[in-house]
Amino acid sequence: MARSLYEWLWQHEFWLPPGITWEDMQESEDTHYPQPRDLLLSVPFALILVVVRCAFERAIALPLSTKLGVRDKQRPKAQPNPVLETFYSTRCKNPKEGELLSLAKQCDLPVRKVEKWFRHRRNMDRPSLSKKFSEACWRFTFYIISFFTGLAVLYDKPWLWDHRECWTGYPQQPLQPSLFWYYMLELSFYWSLVFTLPFDVKRKDFKEQIVHHAATIFLISFSYCANYIRIGTLVMVIHDASDCFLEPTKIFNYMKWKRTCDSLFMIFSAVFLISRLVVYPYTVLYNTYYYSMEIFQPFFGYYFVNVLLMILQLLHVFWSCLIIHMVYKFILQGTMEKDMRSDTEESDKDEERDKIREKEKNGITCFSNVTSNGYIQRNGSEPLDNRAHRANGHAKER
Repeated sequence: MARSLYEWLWQHEFWLPPGITWEDMQESEDTHYPQPRDLLLSVPFALILVVVRCAFERAIALPLSTKLGVRDKQRPKAQPNPVLETFYSTRCKNPKEGELLSLAKQCDLPVRKVEKWFRHRRNMDRPSLSKKFSEACWRFTFYIISFFTGLAVLYDKPWLWDHRECWTGYPQQPLQPSLFWYYMLELSFYWSLVFTLPFDVKRKDFKEQIVHHAATIFLISFSYCANYIRIGTLVMVIHDASDCFLEPTKIFNYMKWKRTCDSLFMIFSAVFLISRLVVYPYTVLYNTYYYSMEIFQPFFGYYFVNVLLMILQLLHVFWSCLIIHMVYKFILQGTMEKDMRSDTEESDKDEERDKIREKEKNGITCFSNVTSNGYIQRNGSEPLDNRAHRANGHAKER
């Protein structure tokens, strides 16, 4: 069965244009073509990148965050409670009202304290500022290396300047060593992101990130097997261009250098929108969809690679909407809005709300009045400020 599945999967009708078979892609001493088995090298390379990342974050990023004044916020810790901890780890991290009442009875605690415990426990699981800083430093380092590696590999290649050259002689286009290592670098990096996904900072677009990583890995792998190397290199360079500005924007945001962060954000927005909504559709989508038809007739691989490219474009549109919204807020408010993908802590407002409830129970809470009287007290008695003035003889009776 495994043999039959293997033979069915690697039918040349799936991977190669009509009239071309695997026999036409045989290697010689001077000519090398992409081989699917080469992709297996990306897995150990990805594990090496994970090790390099851990060493980089500990030896470079974390000390750098301390020197640059990135401080982790002190978070109150949840008191040890076996019942609540078991529920938190096995059932739900954000219990509903009925579950809170049940847990409060089991622990013989007020419902408000159970709510507070879960809030503190959730905040304990949220990544610290230094972790976010370290992750951004690692990605910035990789994207810079990857982007300039791509430029160094492609600057003398004809298809970078004339996109029709992507299909000259396809699929019998020999694989150059520089292109092979560039592909391995990119594919290994995205595999490493998959491996560290459970430990990385989780944002609100977590599901979209999973789709993005999956589509990218499939696209890189399929483009390598079907020898779409030339179009694949264009895709990778275009993506790395804007990412080089995204990560330093995060870094300066964590450092609270607002002006530098805002400036980099505007540059990133311009580069992202131009590269993903203008350059990518023309250089890649139009090129793959129309120019390739000048060389061969449509086949399964043609449709499949275009579907993957369109999935990436839909993700580009999704993130572009978020960026445009943030730019709009920036223009109105004069400062960059907090990243809408970030998961914020719950402590501040909820703690203030708890304090207000405590004061309300003691009957000493005062609320601001929108009229000229200045204050309104809940029990209708005279405001404390007026009493103080009368005691000092500075207030006049009306």
